[in-house]
Amino acid sequence: MVANTAEVSSIDTEITRLKELFSRQKSAFSNNPMPSAEQRIGHLKALKNITIKYQDQLAAAVNEDFSCRSKDETLLAEILTSVEGINMAIKKTRKWMKPSKRGVGMLFAPAKNEVRYQPLGVVGIIVPWNYPIFLALGPLVAALAAGNRAMIKMSEFTPNLNKVFKAMIAEVFEENQVCIIEGEADAAVAFTEQPFDHILFTGSTTVGRFVMAAAAKNLTPVTLELGGKSPAIVSDHIPMKDAAERICFGKSMNAGQTCVAPDYILVPKAKEQEFVQAYTQAFSKMYPTLKDNNDYTAIISDRQHQRLTGLLTDAKEKGAKLTEINPANEDLSAGRKLAPVILQNMKRDMNIADEEIFGPILPIISYDTMSEAIEYVNDRPRPLALYYFGYDKTEQDHVLDNTHSGGVSVNDTLMHLAQEDMPFGGVGDSGMGHYHGKEGFITFSKAKAVHRKGRFSTGNLAFPPYDN
Repeated sequence: MVANTAEVSSIDTEITRLKELFSRQKSAFSNNPMPSAEQRIGHLKALKNITIKYQDQLAAAVNEDFSCRSKDETLLAEILTSVEGINMAIKKTRKWMKPSKRGVGMLFAPAKNEVRYQPLGVVGIIVPWNYPIFLALGPLVAALAAGNRAMIKMSEFTPNLNKVFKAMIAEVFEENQVCIIEGEADAAVAFTEQPFDHILFTGSTTVGRFVMAAAAKNLTPVTLELGGKSPAIVSDHIPMKDAAERICFGKSMNAGQTCVAPDYILVPKAKEQEFVQAYTQAFSKMYPTLKDNNDYTAIISDRQHQRLTGLLTDAKEKGAKLTEINPANEDLSAGRKLAPVILQNMKRDMNIADEEIFGPILPIISYDTMSEAIEYVNDRPRPLALYYFGYDKTEQDHVLDNTHSGGVSVNDTLMHLAQEDMPFGGVGDSGMGHYHGKEGFITFSKAKAVHRKGRFSTGNLAFPPYDN
């Protein structure tokens, strides 16, 4: 489709605005390259207060973009977690800013060594559509705590949320401190081409590669929070009911449209059907209806809905067994809600075996031994999250020691992401770098090594000539 004149003009206007704002932020940072703790904490408190003030409007806007998204789910997964992160930064920023004393070797004494944490400057934050509030505010909190200015590129798939979020930010920040950029693919490309001091991108592995390539042209460092296929390993020693309920909660939140949602489940072969039954019962209890149930989120767009149904069609044609969970047997064809589907007999040639699902489809893979389950995980790209269900501490540690992933929840799902005092980030295909808490502060800071000498110095002992 060819864009009309008005659309081209709108795109050009937003790109021009983007470049002007970047220049203004760079200039403003030059005038205040080391904001005080009071200034940073003031920004964080203002962000907290305005987020609480706008929480209902934000939840309503996200609901409109999805066509159905639970207000309670938004308040829990996006607002509450964001406010908790701000609270921690307010409490810890002053401590994080203090120079870190380091030791001095005897050859270099007398001297003092320290590491000072200096703001990078202007950072770019690229936000996806699935949790647009949390994934905008989380990086912003870290950037502000570290003393930076920030430009935030919102997703084109959340226009209603973008409008509210932009108004919210403008109420407490000048655009030369924090600003919101909208626009579609052309604006996103222009955004990544700016010579930011750091870019944090959350999204797919495929797009992450393009972001990294664009940033490399300016030698801009990147933090990539990507996705991938996060496994859940269910031990033979845990009641299937316990594991199924907790996995169901993590997989069903936002209808599976979560970067750390369990993507596939490894279950002992002898207990596969028991797990399927327990999962079906758990889901039916949480969501007795789907069509008019505001607790159950719709798929974000027709395109994503079609992608998911396409995965199911491909799998079925190649021999998968599909079990739909639709407790009230409702007709969902009129909207974008998709009933959960448990998929068994998955084979390597199915598209769903390699593609991140990002929806309410749950492949079940059976195993005979724990070593076989671990081998299955390790034979694939390293995931953003890994989940283990089992109460045996020795086996827990065995799984942790013998697998790689961005993060882990043991006997739970998603919750490691909500721990603000722990780093969040991927590894390999699931990303690079960390943020949240102190790690976020460090990500957006330059750790500058400072070596101090006084009037007396032993350095002259190393001066030439060396024949003495």
